[in-house]
Amino acid sequence: RIEEVIGDFVSLKKKGADYKACCPFHNEKTPSFSVSTTKGIYKCFGCGEGGNAVDFVMKHETYSYPEALRHLANKYGIEIVEKELSPEEKISSDKKESLYVVHKYALSYFKNYLFDEVEGKEVGLSYLRKRGYTDQIIHQFQLGYCPSKWDVFTTEAQQKGYQLSFLKEAGLTKEKNEKLYDGFRGRVMFPILGVTGKCIGFGGRILNTDTKAPKYLNSPESEIYIKNKVLYGIYEAKKAMATLDNCYLVEGYTDVISFFQAGLENVVASSGTSLTEGQIKLIKRFTSNITILYDGDVAGIKASFRGIDLILAQGLNVKVVLFPEGEDPDSMAKKLSTDDLKKYVTDKAKDFIVFKSELLAKETANDPIKKSKMIHEIIDSIALIPDGITRSLFIKESSTVLNISENILLNQLNKVQRKKHFDSSKQLKKKYDELQEIPLPSLTDELLGNPDLNQLKESSKVGGGTFEKDILRLILNYGFDTFIDVKGEAPVKVAEFLMDEIKKDDLVIEDPLIQKTIDLFLSFDNKDDAFKEIYRSKEADLKTLVIELTSSPYILADWERKNIIVQTEDLLLRRASYECIYSFKAHC
Repeated sequence: RIEEVIGDFVSLKKKGADYKACCPFHNEKTPSFSVSTTKGIYKCFGCGEGGNAVDFVMKHETYSYPEALRHLANKYGIEIVEKELSPEEKISSDKKESLYVVHKYALSYFKNYLFDEVEGKEVGLSYLRKRGYTDQIIHQFQLGYCPSKWDVFTTEAQQKGYQLSFLKEAGLTKEKNEKLYDGFRGRVMFPILGVTGKCIGFGGRILNTDTKAPKYLNSPESEIYIKNKVLYGIYEAKKAMATLDNCYLVEGYTDVISFFQAGLENVVASSGTSLTEGQIKLIKRFTSNITILYDGDVAGIKASFRGIDLILAQGLNVKVVLFPEGEDPDSMAKKLSTDDLKKYVTDKAKDFIVFKSELLAKETANDPIKKSKMIHEIIDSIALIPDGITRSLFIKESSTVLNISENILLNQLNKVQRKKHFDSSKQLKKKYDELQEIPLPSLTDELLGNPDLNQLKESSKVGGGTFEKDILRLILNYGFDTFIDVKGEAPVKVAEFLMDEIKKDDLVIEDPLIQKTIDLFLSFDNKDDAFKEIYRSKEADLKTLVIELTSSPYILADWERKNIIVQTEDLLLRRASYECIYSFKAHC
């Protein structure tokens, strides 16, 4: 089911028989991405992307065709019979797949070491249990332990046939003084999973307090692990985020696990990094509401304001919960019951603009200069919000909190927006001026006589291609199962009528792709089998053309309940068919 496959990556909203969403392949604020459950295809009317479930996985995850099939097979428990890869074949496989394979092996190794080996149980598992984590949650987040000895993991991985270059690129193996050692030795391992559930990196917490090594160590960036596009816990949280239409954003691994264990499963972490546009877009796939959970560190909160401005600019709704001094999401999740924790984060949540106003107002109460600067900061944040109604509501609330006239704040907001518009216009003018400086080619007699140019001029005319496409569109949408009345004859199928009219006058469809599509479609006895074959086709041009002609960005409301009959094309099909074929003949 295509809606299940795409629903793993995008938050879909039911619209009639289909689903709508903001397109994951380009930036947009109004949904133009449509998923047809009856046809088993998706189509974006903004950027033009379209295809079936396999095409979506390939495009979204940058998978090859076999990789996309394996992903779907794993998701639905479908067995793919493949021969076991030898160590030599592992080495020769492509880089990206090799990195996935290496991470999968490391994930399994660390999990097993945590529960099966003496050091893993006495050091790693003991630490996790002392933190209050149950074995169930440890298994669910696939936590593990990397042995503290110099190169135990690296040695075993190489013996299993995993290439050293990929172990190094993943940060699992490092080298010092020409000696190899385990990059995460002596650390509790937190696997970082992508949206599809594949391991793409690790976070490791050291347990030895005597060392100068950093407390937490993360995998380096690689082809599969791009830090500014990854959130810890997204695979486990995505379903709850979409269902509850909210995302709790915390800072660290343990915050996520503690909240999850407490029953609040719509939680992810930025893993200590500044929030990025890529991470915000990842959240936006599943919900447009973010609740940020902070401890009492005011300096840290102020440092994160820039990241929150990015959230506002993306059109998401932001709320903030501030925990008491000395507390954080991890500690609060352990102190409170599930119901009390849910009540606390719900009752304490404040709109970000109001929170920012209150926080800065306390610091600037007796300093007019600082207060003026603070007001400008708040106005700058409000100006980032795309929706005009939301902006006006925040202006009203800020006016109350800051005890300043709403009109003054509104005037300042207008100044900021005018400046933004002016700066944007300057950029556009600069690009336009640069284009004017590019010299145009002169149309010499020699060039005008070039047959390629003449062909280009002919193809640019509105003509045969347009009408040929319309013939194909009618055949695809109505050809098999819709009849029209033909004067003096029995009703005939739309496809038969159109093709008979073309043959009657010995006309031909000049576009080879359109003719090929018609021939393929009409070679089947029913449209379901025909579409299945087309959507499975490896000919991208053919498939793209069919999706374009059978998809519509519009969904007709149920006007019949108000006794209003809308004259759609299917109700006027005889007229549409005659107009289409007569236009084609007139052009020919």
